[in-house]
Amino acid sequence: MKVLLDIQDNMALPLLEVLKSLPYVKTKQLTDEKAQLLTEIREAVENLKLVRKGKLKARPAKELLDEL
Repeated sequence: MKVLLDIQDNMALPLLEVLKSLPYVKTKQLTDEKAQLLTEIREAVENLKLVRKGKLKARPAKELLDEL
């Protein structure tokens, strides 16, 4: 299982030390860019779920392409 945690900077190091001491836990820090990308992807998936439920209106693809 993979878990993504969002921790305040001043609390991250002590928690990482605890996690690293556990033999069954592997840790890997993300760069700020990768963390931002994951956040944006998660938001996009949530928006897609809302569109499918009819709680959010989708934009036509042509409108999106015209902005580019």
